[in-house]
Amino acid sequence: MLDESLLDAPEALARADRRGLLRGAAEAGARVRTAARHAAESGITELNPEGRPRAVLVAGPGTAATGVADLIAALAGASAPVTRIHPTGVAPAPGALRWTLPGWAGSVDLLLIATADGSEPGLALLAEQAYRRGCTVVAVAPLRSPLREAVHGVHGVVVPMASAPHGEYDAETSAAGPGTLWALLTPLLALLDRVGLVTAPADTLQSVADRLDRTAERCGPAIATYSNPAKTLAAELADSLPLIWAEGDTAGPVGRRFAAVLAELSGRPALAAVLPEALPAHGGLLAGAFAAGADPDDFFRDRVEESESLHARVVLLRDRPTGGLSAAPAARELALGHDTAISELEPEEGSTLETLAELLAVTDFAAVYLSLASTAGA
Repeated sequence: MLDESLLDAPEALARADRRGLLRGAAEAGARVRTAARHAAESGITELNPEGRPRAVLVAGPGTAATGVADLIAALAGASAPVTRIHPTGVAPAPGALRWTLPGWAGSVDLLLIATADGSEPGLALLAEQAYRRGCTVVAVAPLRSPLREAVHGVHGVVVPMASAPHGEYDAETSAAGPGTLWALLTPLLALLDRVGLVTAPADTLQSVADRLDRTAERCGPAIATYSNPAKTLAAELADSLPLIWAEGDTAGPVGRRFAAVLAELSGRPALAAVLPEALPAHGGLLAGAFAAGADPDDFFRDRVEESESLHARVVLLRDRPTGGLSAAPAARELALGHDTAISELEPEEGSTLETLAELLAVTDFAAVYLSLASTAGA
């Protein structure tokens, strides 16, 4: 259950936000600026590589590393294949996780390590393995961490992870927290700009930080729900099963991250897919048990003691302007044909990274509001 009245009570939201999630979302722009400065101070922006890597490998734990790998793959496009190295182990604890390079990895490949913890011995072992194979290793990790001490200057380059301006928020949620993704991603974008895989020079990263700041102003707790896109989305998703349909090169990773963050921060299920494949993949949900008109039997029975059933709601994320070839009209027709409501998010015009940042910011804020205004969060 969602307490919608809490959404328009900033002081109550602040009391409910024991994990500092709203602060983390608001500070995303500041994290980008600090991370870009750390990248420059580490020499990333002065690199003169001889050529592009054959492939990019990304390793790290949790939601943040998954998002970093997914976003880099989308931004790199056909420039180079991007592969995430999935961890193995008996538990999701730093000491239990292990990463292994694929057999083909070698001296023409680039290994990127992204971790908000830095205490994982498995990542240090991975960097050592990559060093023996001749892979170039670049990591982003907390300044005072075992990984930085094990890797920096010997097995590769480590960029200090940008810390939150006013102190870290709860470590339990830092992997999915809004600011953590940008703290890990930004230095790697600066690196990939230097090797020619993405376009992310210093002025572009500054523009990304500015867009994150503007979006935080629009989505902040003091802005009423009716003019706040994140609060509006949170209210619309109350007691629903979000079907997140993405269209555009970078909207797919945003949708997948939104689903992951909803589960991790607010304990809410969601399904993400890319258009047009989303239509056959999720079409059955719109006509089955999760349809808006499902379970019409015994209409007049007493439901006071029953919990509300979940009904599907489509969230349409688009990272490109309206026009041209688009599956959005077919998506709207399918949803409305099954009496399913639709929420739509489309960013303002800007560079690829700016529009990506806006979509990430709005969905991150929405996930935070859902977490705080739910019965469990409050």
